[in-house]
Amino acid sequence: MAEIRVLLTDDDPLVRIALKHFLSRDPGIEVIAEAESGFEAIETVERLQPDVVLMDVQMPGMNGIEATTEISARWPEVRVLAVTTLDSSDTVLPMLSAGAAGYMLKDSSAEEIVSALHQAYQGSSSLSPRIASMLVKHVRDTKPAELGSELEALTERESEVLQSLSQGMSNAEMAQALHVSEGTVKAHLGRIMSKWQVRDRVQILVTAARAGLVDFT
Repeated sequence: MAEIRVLLTDDDPLVRIALKHFLSRDPGIEVIAEAESGFEAIETVERLQPDVVLMDVQMPGMNGIEATTEISARWPEVRVLAVTTLDSSDTVLPMLSAGAAGYMLKDSSAEEIVSALHQAYQGSSSLSPRIASMLVKHVRDTKPAELGSELEALTERESEVLQSLSQGMSNAEMAQALHVSEGTVKAHLGRIMSKWQVRDRVQILVTAARAGLVDFT
């Protein structure tokens, strides 16, 4: 299996050691470099072109949000997965809006972080219901719903997939709820991304929230 080339970015060397330890146990993952700051992460991405960057949020100098913004703009093919202790809307929402493909807390299990990394690499990262709710509410409240008429319309099934996604469901959960295969769910998500010209599930949610197409009660 082809290895996913990963850059670890965290100012705490013990965190980097721990992350590298259990990431390296997965034969599909290769940790190619480490960085201690956002500035160093950007320099390393430019030099080595990793597939995925594991990014802390709070770091001295340039923080993870600023670094993610620049990486997403300059190298859109590089996925950024936030791995941090911070779980407030002041950090989750800006990090996702900056272009992060997912957001994991450091108290997540090794298996959960490895799974999230694989999902980020595949462009199918999942958000927890709480984080999905925060993102949708934030975008809806701060951006006027003015894009709906400009977006290509979704089919009924694509709309059902979108609503399931806004509830924080994984592909497997969506497949079970909609009585279809995971492959069918991935195909519907791919068509939504193509119609709206976005690159991942997070940006589907951002676009739908701005257009007023998803909501939370």
